[in-house]
Amino acid sequence: MTATTKNNGSVEDVDVLIVGAGFSGIYQLHVLREAGFSVALYDAAPDMGGIWYWNCYPGARVDSHVPIYEYSIEKVWRDWYWTERFPAWDELRRYFHHVDKVLDLSRSIRFNKRVVEADFDEAAGRWNVRTADGGMARAQYFILCTGFAAKPFIPDYKGLETFEGACHHTALWPQDGLSFKGKRVGVVGTGASGVQVVQEASKDAAHLTVFQRTPILALPMQQRKLDRATQDRMKDEYPAIYRKRRETFGGFDISRREESALDVSPEERNAHYEEMWQKGGFHFWIGTFADILLDERANRTAYDFWRDKVRQRIKDPVLAEKLAPTEPPHPFGVKRPSLEQWYFDVFNQPNVGLVDTREDPIEEILHNGLRTASGIHELDILVLATGFDAVTGGLMQIDIHGTQGQTLKQKWTSGARTYLGMATSGFPNMLFLYGPQSPSGFCNGPTCAELQGDWVKDFLVHLRGSGKTRLEAIDKAEAEWTALIDDIASMTLFPKADSWYMGANIPGKPRQLLNFPSVPIYMERCYEAAKNGFAGFDLR
Repeated sequence: MTATTKNNGSVEDVDVLIVGAGFSGIYQLHVLREAGFSVALYDAAPDMGGIWYWNCYPGARVDSHVPIYEYSIEKVWRDWYWTERFPAWDELRRYFHHVDKVLDLSRSIRFNKRVVEADFDEAAGRWNVRTADGGMARAQYFILCTGFAAKPFIPDYKGLETFEGACHHTALWPQDGLSFKGKRVGVVGTGASGVQVVQEASKDAAHLTVFQRTPILALPMQQRKLDRATQDRMKDEYPAIYRKRRETFGGFDISRREESALDVSPEERNAHYEEMWQKGGFHFWIGTFADILLDERANRTAYDFWRDKVRQRIKDPVLAEKLAPTEPPHPFGVKRPSLEQWYFDVFNQPNVGLVDTREDPIEEILHNGLRTASGIHELDILVLATGFDAVTGGLMQIDIHGTQGQTLKQKWTSGARTYLGMATSGFPNMLFLYGPQSPSGFCNGPTCAELQGDWVKDFLVHLRGSGKTRLEAIDKAEAEWTALIDDIASMTLFPKADSWYMGANIPGKPRQLLNFPSVPIYMERCYEAAKNGFAGFDLR
């Protein structure tokens, strides 16, 4: 694929401008072009893939299994073959190139175009969108597909700028790679990217120090190779699989048992847990019992099973208690579980150490390492696996001006407020996908890309057919939707953890459930609004 940029000093004028060339953005581009709209897509990267352009750190791979983690478009999947059940970042890049070849997308994409500012022109009824290189576009509709992980979070560590070794956030990794061989490596953070980097660094680092604040309740990936013949047999089931993923909690082909974990015998419960454990991936998270994320007593049965499984793999009982504590650090599953292959085993190696930063906090970064309360850890490489200002951060880092004298960042100072998780009042003709108060972080990406993308396409086709040119979320509908999310949160265990699901990983960020925790219920609400003439929107 050729990374091209259209910038001859003129203003690009289109029906729809999309920001972000990940799963949501390029699907939206595809369906809107098919529907006859003129569309351009801008992305800051020199290639498509969204997070899979930026995620190139050692061990980076997806945590959703295939064929769930791909488009359901037959002409795309029919001739595509994966090498693994959970593909790595470089294979995902090749997949996006295949998608581009089949759907002829890149002719409508402007790469190396970082959108920095946008404002709505009331008189013209169009968005003016500016890019970092001085370019400008005008569009009737402005659709943001920036994803939930578009703004890396780097803690304000004292002395960080003085470190003389290699220091990188996992989301800002050098595209030409970085070797850990023979180096003293420190990894701060034990979320998804931290787990993956730790596994790789443990192979050949002279010494690896893992700085853990909260134990990660990681699940077994159960990775396996995939050959062509196996996938040819699997493809007969793809249409049914893709239908099922639209009907399940997280957009997977995983069904849960609808009874309580407490209503079956311990033997039956543990047998089901073991079955889900062996299936791997997110099966143990979303394929067990209906009340795991609602009832603390039910949840504890899942945690205890997880803890006992993990502790069997850790030789040192002190480390076992830190990595898989007797008492849960938070309810199981209310932080997104990471998937691991040999993460817990690395702590049996003599070249790997663990620092519990709740007991031994990081005090400052030095030129040759970092200092905790107990002493200095000398490092050659410092890896910041410190996550993201998730869900809202990517949207608010663009200076978006609405019609009520506020930027989007100002409007959401006290928390995100949306309607259907796709629009917010005061910002007409602007929609966002995989964003706040939609399933986003609870949903498999390609599933949400297609469900929301088709809904938005139908919405814009409806407007065009009715002679209307403007949409805007109504204040009352927005308030009711936001209250609904808060009510749902109060019925779950999610508020009991300081997670990015709750915005709690970012200092000063308002605490609220940022994701709608059910794909089918969410889409029911969206379809109901559409059936009623897109109720909840002011259409003109």
